Formats: sequence, C-alpha cells, structure tokens
Amino acid sequence: MDHSVHRPSGTEVLLAHGSGGRSMHQLVDGLIIPHLNNPLLARMDDQAVLDISGVRLGFTTDSFVVDPLFFPGGDIGALAVNGTVNDLAMGGARPLYLSLALILEEGFALAELERILLSIRGAAEACGVQIVTGDTKVVHRGSADKLFINTAGVGVIAGETRITCSGAAVGDRILLSGTLGDHGMAIMSRREGFQFEAPIESDTAPLWSLVEAMLAAAPGAIHAMRDPTRGGLASAVNEIAQHSAVGMRLQEQAIPVREPVRGACEMLGLDPLYVANEGKLIALVHPAHAERVLAAAQSHPLGRDARLIGTVVEDAEHLVVLDTAFGGSRIVDLLAGDPLPRIC
Repeated sequence: MDHSVHRPSGTEVLLAHGSGGRSMHQLVDGLIIPHLNNPLLARMDDQAVLDISGVRLGFTTDSFVVDPLFFPGGDIGALAVNGTVNDLAMGGARPLYLSLALILEEGFALAELERILLSIRGAAEACGVQIVTGDTKVVHRGSADKLFINTAGVGVIAGETRITCSGAAVGDRILLSGTLGDHGMAIMSRREGFQFEAPIESDTAPLWSLVEAMLAAAPGAIHAMRDPTRGGLASAVNEIAQHSAVGMRLQEQAIPVREPVRGACEMLGLDPLYVANEGKLIALVHPAHAERVLAAAQSHPLGRDARLIGTVVEDAEHLVVLDTAFGGSRIVDLLAGDPLPRIC
C-alpha cells in the first residue's frame, strides 16, 4: 500500500483538508511543510520542544471552529483550553500559560460571548494555567460563523522526559486511556438534532494530571503519545506508525466504546475508530512497564476505562492492522476526509 504523501490535487482548499485524514496530510506535508520546514517543525509532534538556556519548553498552537459552539458536555471555550493543554501534555510538558485570540462575527450575542469567557476561565483555573496574552478581531456579518478561537500554549518539560511521535519501538504496548467517540457523537447529536435513548456527552477534559500520573509510574517508559482528536484513534496510530517507521496490531475486542456511542455510530454508518475524542490519549509504552502504567491510568478519574489495545510490530509498510472480534483482520488506513467536519 502506498503511504507516500503527495501535493494536494485540485486548485481549492476543501473541508477534507482539515479533517485529520489523508487529505489534510497531503495539504500539510505536501504543500505547507516544504515552504516552512526546519528541524523543529519537521518532528511533526503536537508541540515543539524548545531548549532555552537549558530549560526545555513545550510550545503549541491550536484553532477551534467547532459547530455548534455549545454541545452536551462542553462548549468552544472549555474545548479551546483543554485542547491546547492536551497538546502540551502529549509531549510531557506541564502546561503553564496560554494565549487567547477571538475572531468574532459582527452580530454575535454578547451574552453568549460572556458565557464562553466564563467557561474559558473555569477551564483554565481547573488545570492550573493562566491566560497571559491575547487578541480580538471582529469581521463583517457573514464573514465567519459566530466565533473562532485561536490559542497558543507554553509548558515546561521536566528532567529527561523524551516523548515524540517518532519514538515508538517494536514491542511497545499501545495504551488507550478510555472510550472512543464520545465527543464526535455529542457534536453530531446537537448539530443534527438527533435524540438517542441514552445521552451522549463530550469527553473534553485536560489530560495533564493523567499524563503526570502515568509518567511517574514508570519514568522513561512512555515513548510516544497522541490525543486522538480529528480522525480519531485510526489517524493517531497511523501518524505514529509512519513517523516511527513501525507497524501496529490492534485488538478490536480490547477497544472500549460506550454502547450509546456504538449504537449511534452504527445508525450513522460511522466507525468509532475514526470519530474524534477530546479527553483521551494513546501512549506507546515499553512492554516491561506497560501493566504498571496501565494501573496508574486506571487509578486516575480520566483513565478508569484505560486498556492495552495492541502492540507495535515490525512492518516495512508501516501498516495498522485490526484483529476483529470475528477472528479476521483488516487494515486501518487514513480516510481521505472526515465524515464529521468542524468537530473541534
């Protein structure tokens, strides 16, 4: 199978180019990176690691265009804080400071803006970060969709922690911190007006405290981490497999999915492996320490449903293969686009 990245075809940007799938990788790796490349950017992690006078800092940026702005379990404000904090945490960085830029559409209700700002403040206080700088822009009616948020985050990396998307090694166990698809299905239910028998809420949450507990359980044992947001678990493990030049073998029966989410995905023809999450992580852990790290995750409120779901294997094609519950197997590849655009 050809996993090479090509320049995007066509002459226009499409929604699929922001999906986390193959089209987005073609845009980023085939067009953006060639014009901006440098050694720090080339690592292609969720954050850059900056060594400044012997202090290692994690630095990241993110933008949020979720539709709708308010959804079961959260809103764009909490999502912006948690998503930025989580990108820092995936590199082992303790989050410290955030920036906040608001792009507002003329006519947006001030009451809704205040509600979102209160949510941002609450989320920042909950994970111990400060909003220390920002920017506000307003565009004409019809030039945006109510509100877009851009953030940047800075955190500090302690000791000798080295966690990178290219760090997975053959034999590593694949740890998933909880159930899949909650965020994506919560967004879909509100966006499309679906009523499910059991409520589905977003899993948006700041993951640093969970990461800290896992790191403390076995220092140096975690080689790579990703939070499976756009494109879901499937995109995250494919990215790590490609950057680490390894293959992965997943066990379908070990992957936790809540029954309401599974039912909603079946109704909509979606695979939970590709549905976005905003409060979960995957970690590639040295096999000798995997059970210890798993126990640490399961003892944390955000990791109660953590499972070991697979193993890193040697594979020249860097494929991700799923052993199904029916005894067969299938390749888990990147989708061209995302069936759920504007999910974060």
